[in-house]
Amino acid sequence: MNVSSKIYVAGHKGLVGSALVKVLNKSGYTNVIGRSHQELDLTNQKDVIQFFESEKPEYVFLAAAKVGGIHANNTYPAEFIFSNLQIQNNIIDASYRYGIKKLCFLGSSCIYPKFAKQPMDEGQLLDGKLEPTNEPYAVAKIAGIVMCQSYNRQYGTNFISVMPTNLYGPGDNYHLENSHVLPALMRRFHEAKVNQLPEVVIWGTGKPLREFLYSEDMARACVFLMENYDVTGDPKGGEHVNVGSGIEVSIKELAETVKEVVGYNGKLIFDPTKPDGTPRKLLDVSKLHKMGWKHEVNLNEGVRLTYDDYSKSI
Repeated sequence: MNVSSKIYVAGHKGLVGSALVKVLNKSGYTNVIGRSHQELDLTNQKDVIQFFESEKPEYVFLAAAKVGGIHANNTYPAEFIFSNLQIQNNIIDASYRYGIKKLCFLGSSCIYPKFAKQPMDEGQLLDGKLEPTNEPYAVAKIAGIVMCQSYNRQYGTNFISVMPTNLYGPGDNYHLENSHVLPALMRRFHEAKVNQLPEVVIWGTGKPLREFLYSEDMARACVFLMENYDVTGDPKGGEHVNVGSGIEVSIKELAETVKEVVGYNGKLIFDPTKPDGTPRKLLDVSKLHKMGWKHEVNLNEGVRLTYDDYSKSI
């Protein structure tokens, strides 16, 4: 990519997409475009083809997706698999048909088996059964990886796939039921502080270990890989790349960090009668580290930046 290349960020208003636009602009790229859902329905193939025909982007970041936490995945499984398959199928195929120079497809760490060995390296894809609660979403993302590899093998495209760990940052979804754990905790602690509640009850024991990455770090990694990682000519179509911090914290440590940043002074109560989920979930990011990229924002700083954004949005 050069600074004047026309770059399309699909999902430019979402958590990762908005971070990508910000990082691209900071990096000097001057021709970054996006379309809202109202302007372009990515599940409609005809609309996507018309967009590529008229705009003729040179590079594509495919960050658009239907996402959510356990509750949302359990409640709307059909929507999660259908919408995500439609979006990525339309954009990947149009990128090939309109001669896109390079595409970056964003997946999710839930593509790995529920009981994958820790930390999870790229080679463990399709090595076991998935976590049932988000299987439809995971299957869609796996299909996206395989689709990129298949187009690379058959058509000689340069479509790369990146698999991020748990992401958070400005513009996140703070819905109490449909959001992920960090933004949900942030909202609960904030509301407990405002309403002067004496305690906040958190599901599970607090012992499960999770990895978190600030959204702008994820965006920087994507831009780095678009600039430095090519899969053209790979007979297997190119392996996806894990993107994470390589650092894990317990849910209890996460809750305490968010509690401190929010300024909530009440008690934390962990309810061991509620499920903990997978005991540990950590990506092996050695492949990315060997390429020369590492995250910049630590958890405490990232939570503070995110809470500043949340405070302005309410």
